[in-house]
Amino acid sequence: MWREQVLKLRTKILLMCLGCTFLALILQTAVFYSLSSEFVYDQSKNESENSLRNMQNEIYQFVKRIESSMVDIYVEEDFIQALKEEENISELRNQFFRRAYDIGTNNFETQDGVVALYLYTPDNEIISTYRRASTPKHRYAEDIYTDMEQENAEKVLEYVESDNASMLISSYYNPYREKDILRFVLKLYNNSNRNYQIGYVVCDVDSNVFTTIMEKYRTDNTMFIWLQPDGDRPVAALGTLSSDEEDLYKEISSEIASGDTWNPAGINEQEIFQAEQSRYNLTAYSILPQSLLLRNQKNLSINIVLIAVVMIVLSTVLTFMISRYMTRPLGNLMGTIQRIKKGETDLRADTENRDEIGELGKNFNEMLDQMEDLREKESRANLLLSQAEYKALQAQINPHFLYNTLETMSSIAEIRNCPEVSMLSQSLSNIFRYSLNMKEQLSTVAQEINHLKNYCYVMSVRMQDNIEYVYDIDESLLKERIPRISIQPLVENALNHGLRNKRGEKKVQIRIKRQEENLVISVRDNGMGMDAEQINESLQKNEMIQTEKGSSVGLYNINARVKILYGDQYGIHIESAPGEGTCVFIVLPAEKKGRE
Repeated sequence: MWREQVLKLRTKILLMCLGCTFLALILQTAVFYSLSSEFVYDQSKNESENSLRNMQNEIYQFVKRIESSMVDIYVEEDFIQALKEEENISELRNQFFRRAYDIGTNNFETQDGVVALYLYTPDNEIISTYRRASTPKHRYAEDIYTDMEQENAEKVLEYVESDNASMLISSYYNPYREKDILRFVLKLYNNSNRNYQIGYVVCDVDSNVFTTIMEKYRTDNTMFIWLQPDGDRPVAALGTLSSDEEDLYKEISSEIASGDTWNPAGINEQEIFQAEQSRYNLTAYSILPQSLLLRNQKNLSINIVLIAVVMIVLSTVLTFMISRYMTRPLGNLMGTIQRIKKGETDLRADTENRDEIGELGKNFNEMLDQMEDLREKESRANLLLSQAEYKALQAQINPHFLYNTLETMSSIAEIRNCPEVSMLSQSLSNIFRYSLNMKEQLSTVAQEINHLKNYCYVMSVRMQDNIEYVYDIDESLLKERIPRISIQPLVENALNHGLRNKRGEKKVQIRIKRQEENLVISVRDNGMGMDAEQINESLQKNEMIQTEKGSSVGLYNINARVKILYGDQYGIHIESAPGEGTCVFIVLPAEKKGRE
């Protein structure tokens, strides 16, 4: 009888617990799906947008490097001066027929993908042409204006005749290579008159360079990416399109090419993304099927259902075990009572559970309450003690031995006991390594001083001349960025012209100090001196034709670079008088604190 009552109670407890559990799981699953579904979709969109922006950032850095390499044409002093003097086209072509080739091979790296370079006068007369290949299958135009297949010649001409001073980015299709070409056009100006155009440079880059970058950022094979200059045709595309997507792509690219304003938005079953550039007119676009974005959403739904099923199964098993556990003491108590009623008075009720059932059991165990209470306290104390000891052991932190790895740099090998030869070769190696690395226009003061010291050592060994070099450098300026190879040429001029014929004590002092908002670099020698008035006038006017004349070797080059980088208010100034030595000053803007 009592067993049937216990089973009925167990069934009630089981059904009640399962009902509450199922209801809670269903509500929790529904709420979680509604909240997370939209979040997952938005997250997928954000990942696609971020991937497109990251791709655009890398493309921006590449385009910036191309622009910087094109700006380096100002270093071609004889060519720039010839353009300033407006020499006739025949003389320009005879004198500079290889200049485009030299610039194309020296200023650009192989991975830049430059396939053609053109130098033009302001009158659109071709001066020099560089073509990476001219075979029938790899043909590039000798002149973009005479080749009728050059689709964007009119766009280039429109840019040249406009007041736009920024670099033009456009595109055209090369039928011989059967690929798109990205075209960069940069105007050249007179340094002394920025409003006076003296020519322009046209640089063609293979679109494969951009597709290689785009491949790294394509998150899925169904994603279609393309680059398109504003108001021009697409230049590079990656991916495949369905028929509907192809129509959408043609519609969007046509609107962009025509110059119409277009805002990206989801169309039909596709999501359209756009990543612009603040400096260049080259925008990245992508078409992504909404099904791809919904894929994560579907995966989330499947995972939520699977988790719900697992939780239901576990909750059922757990509820059954709990109900059985809860009703077992009641069944034991009822069985003990029945046996005691039959005369087994030595039996005692089981009171493991501290609940109503346990309280009922105490009514049958009054004589053992105190003993059981003491046993329980002792057992609980031992348990707490064991737990405390265990936690103390867990809290101990095993000492970790700190291993200090010391690498010993091998000293410079002295072959046949000639350390001077070894040091000389090392210094020369450092000079070549630094001089040939022309990827960056700027270096730090520390790098320039290190390069200078290598040069001075080589010259000391070579000339066997006892020259004293004095360095007065403000250590707070060591991380300041200045034009590359701007200090060593000044010291070289001092050695070659100021101190060459001097007898007695020879001294060169190099100082780098901050003066208000400027960074001042000075190289002073106690040599023969000179009349610096004429040179200073030429430097002030930025007359680069004076390069390689007299004692000014390299000065005009450095002066021109400084003015191009920072403005006409900066540059080189010389203080000198015959017999009193010479001091050459370079004035640059000091980097403000916090400026990158």
